[in-house]
Amino acid sequence: MGVQREPGQKGASWSNIAVGQPLEVLKTQMAANRSQTMLQALRAVWARGGFVGFYQGLIPWAWIEASTKGGVLMFTASEVETFSLSAGITPGFAGLLGGMTGGIAQAYATMGFTTCMKTVEITRQKTVATGAKPPSTWAVFGDIYRREGLAGVNKGVNAVAVRQCTNWGSRMGFARLAEDMIRKVRNKREDENLGAMDKIFASSVGGALATWNQPIEVIRVEMQSMAKDTANPNRPAKLTIWNTAKFIYKENGMKGLYRGVTPRIGLGIWQTVCMVSFADYVKAWVKGK
Repeated sequence: MGVQREPGQKGASWSNIAVGQPLEVLKTQMAANRSQTMLQALRAVWARGGFVGFYQGLIPWAWIEASTKGGVLMFTASEVETFSLSAGITPGFAGLLGGMTGGIAQAYATMGFTTCMKTVEITRQKTVATGAKPPSTWAVFGDIYRREGLAGVNKGVNAVAVRQCTNWGSRMGFARLAEDMIRKVRNKREDENLGAMDKIFASSVGGALATWNQPIEVIRVEMQSMAKDTANPNRPAKLTIWNTAKFIYKENGMKGLYRGVTPRIGLGIWQTVCMVSFADYVKAWVKGK
C-alpha cells in the first residue's frame, strides 16, 4: 500500500479554525434558531460583534477541540485504519472503521465538553439582549460545573459521540472510496499515489456526503444550546437524543432537522481536505524522515 493512503496523526487541525470557526458559528446559530434563514442567521451573528462574532467560542474551546483532532481523533483513526488495511480490509471500509473509532475516542476524551461550551458561547444571545454584560465563557463554565458537575459540562456528549462517529466514519470512508474510484478511472494501481487535486476532490466528496447526519447535529445543538424556549410545553424537561429528535420534528418538521446543513457542507469539505488529504502528505513526509 502507498503511504498516502493513511491519514496523518497531526494533520492541519489549526488551519480549521480560520475558515472553520465562522462556518461552525453559522451552522450552530441556524440549528439553535431553526426559524432563521441563512441571511437572518448571518445578520444575527454580525449583530453580536461584527467580524469577531463569527469567532465566538474560539478561545479556549475551539483551540482545545482543534488540538485534540490531531492528538486523539487522527491518531486513533490512523492506527485503526492501518491495522484494518493490513488485515486485508478494503480501503473504503478501513477508512470508515478508522473514522468511526477516532470520532468516538475524541468525543468522550475532550469534545463533549468543548462542543457544549462552544454551543453555549454561540447561543447565549438572550443574555446579551437584556442589556446586561454577558458573563465570560469561563464564568459560564464555572456556573454549569457548580450546578451540574461533569455531567453538565458534558451535556449532550452521547449525541456528540454519535455525530463524531458518523461524521468521521463517513468522511474518511467516502473519501477513501472516492480515491479508489479515481484510481480506477485513471487506470492507476492500488499502490500508486494520487495527485494533490485528485485527493482534494476525493476529500471534498467525502466531506459533502458526510453531512447526511445533520439531524444528529441539530439534536446535539438543541441539547446543549442556551437559546431554547424552556416555556414550550412540548419541550421535554430531560432531553435525550430520541425525545429531542421528536420535539424538533414536531416543532419544525424534517426541514428543522436539516437546519444549518449548507454551511456544514462547507465546513465538512474544508475539514476533510485538511484532516485527510493534507494529513496524508504530512504523514508521508514524517515516514520519509
